[in-house]
Amino acid sequence: MIRQKDIHAVLKRYDTDDLTIGVLGGHSALDVCRGAKKHGFRTLAVCQEGRDKTYSRYYKTRQGKGCVDDTIILPKFSDIVNKEVQEELRKRNTIFVHNRYFWVYFDFDEIENNFKVPIFGTRQLVKLEERDQPKNQYFLLKQAGIRMPKIFGSPQEIDRLTLVKVAEAARGYERAFFFARSAEDYEKKSKDLLDQGRITQEALDKAVIEEFIAGAQINFNYFWSPLTNELELMGTDTRRQTNLDGILRLPADEQLELLKHVKPKYIETGHITCTTKESLLEKAFAAGERFVAITAREHSPGIIGPFALQGAIAAEEGGEEFVCFDVSMRIPGSPGTRFTPHTGYLYGESMSYGERIALEIKKAQELKKLHMLCT
Repeated sequence: MIRQKDIHAVLKRYDTDDLTIGVLGGHSALDVCRGAKKHGFRTLAVCQEGRDKTYSRYYKTRQGKGCVDDTIILPKFSDIVNKEVQEELRKRNTIFVHNRYFWVYFDFDEIENNFKVPIFGTRQLVKLEERDQPKNQYFLLKQAGIRMPKIFGSPQEIDRLTLVKVAEAARGYERAFFFARSAEDYEKKSKDLLDQGRITQEALDKAVIEEFIAGAQINFNYFWSPLTNELELMGTDTRRQTNLDGILRLPADEQLELLKHVKPKYIETGHITCTTKESLLEKAFAAGERFVAITAREHSPGIIGPFALQGAIAAEEGGEEFVCFDVSMRIPGSPGTRFTPHTGYLYGESMSYGERIALEIKKAQELKKLHMLCT
């Protein structure tokens, strides 16, 4: 098992004046590389053969353009844990920035125990996004006093409109959401999905049955700095989902006709920026600070750098309240947050997650405190 002192030992052998920022070729890799390049770091994308051109060609550094200096192209993403690949990463003094894409292709234990390369952020936290982990995101939200939808323990308990979150059969990291108003409705709709092969019984047994909250969906994207002990709001956004967004763009009569032949899907395909009125910001910061505190208490060292609380603003009894559906305990899939004004209010100009991460690493480099950012 890799211990924190093992990572500290790797960092001590690094030439910290010549760091490389490494990412897996996907998710938010370009955002990370752009920010790193802006602040003088070398960049490296580890790619899978046949899925590398975005990094090895289109955004490769050349003639003053691009942001990806080098690529390592592997037969499979999972080969990154091979001894020779890890040795090459350490040889380049690499600090690896993880994201959801990174964890999709690996067993959590494999990265926690066998990937002996410093990761920016807390490698032990990402698995807590999964519903079958002890002290997971639901436990943390409850302990932090952040409102979340009511969770039903079984279909028989359903007494209102619910959203059922169950992993897809084809892509376990995506979910085949469906609505259910009662136990009978749940049984019918889940049976249809099972018969279609879209979900498995094993996945259904692990599904979360969650109260549906009617509100304006919003994601609060944060950055926690261990160097300053300050929480920053990077920006706010909302999800684009296919084929749901396509259905919603149709007139009501066309939607009803289409739904006779097509079932809605909720596969996340991107994010769009949305602004938030300032009267909600104190609540957003308070929720973020409580979440940082509880993760530090329950899973030391807690949050490092980026995370997000994703949910909706519900208007009830004359007030507005944030209800959290999901937590991202790493860089969220929304580099477009720099197009909201929040970092500009703090730094004078809008800043992406990639740039903010690079700034934090640069400051730790100067203070000789990289060990505070890497696990």
